[in-house]
Amino acid sequence: MPERPGDEAPVVSIGDPAGSYRRRIRMVTTEAGVVVGGLEDDFHYFEIELRHADGVVTHVDASSRRWPWATCPAAGHQLHALEGMALSPRCTAVAKVADPRMNCTHQFDLAGLCVAHAGRGDTVRQYDVELPGVRDGVTHPRLARDGEPLLEWTLAWEGFTRRLVDPPPYSDAPWQGGFIRWADEHFDPLAAEAAIVLRRSCEIGMGRGMDLEAYEKAADIGEYQVGICYSQQPGINTVAFRTKGTIRDFDRHPDALLLHTPDAPG
Repeated sequence: MPERPGDEAPVVSIGDPAGSYRRRIRMVTTEAGVVVGGLEDDFHYFEIELRHADGVVTHVDASSRRWPWATCPAAGHQLHALEGMALSPRCTAVAKVADPRMNCTHQFDLAGLCVAHAGRGDTVRQYDVELPGVRDGVTHPRLARDGEPLLEWTLAWEGFTRRLVDPPPYSDAPWQGGFIRWADEHFDPLAAEAAIVLRRSCEIGMGRGMDLEAYEKAADIGEYQVGICYSQQPGINTVAFRTKGTIRDFDRHPDALLLHTPDAPG
């Protein structure tokens, strides 16, 4: 899809922390047995093409348009481990056949969403997330599905700890160490998927306002990040150099998200 003049979000080194982080995810069934998905936010732009037949994933291909570390595109090869898995209506099914930590987090999440999209037989699905800037220790992340508002949470800080304080039942969930499992256990596949998408976006969106380009390589961020994804694996993180000049600010330009990923057929 060609770019629409005027819709390109500005390139920044540090997003305005008072503005909103935005993420858009779209999955489209482009033809029988083919799902194309796109994920874009301030820091990333990845695409997945998933092919399937007779209820089984037959091929997964990842494309990288914008990425934070030089090694991120190579993580796409790890997704071939999903080939041969059964389709599922749950986006988390991919974690049963491949190790999320050996993948790019965002490519892996998008592949899981494409598997679920195919498993449910959906045609088009789009998630839009907005994480407003923190004010007085509180922010209100929001998620829309297919253009309709679906979730709004109240996320608060207690010291250095984030806690989801409203509304229930989400306020009962463990914010760290178990949210995805909790969502899978408490909700049907679609409701769990929406909550998981919003939860992941909240975590990634906290990078807005940080000087991420001050790090020359992934290993420089700190030991707490080691092993969490492909580019942070020991031995890879030392050559995962920062791809500078790739951060975008979509606060005032939400329509610039996913300009190149297919829309609904026709």
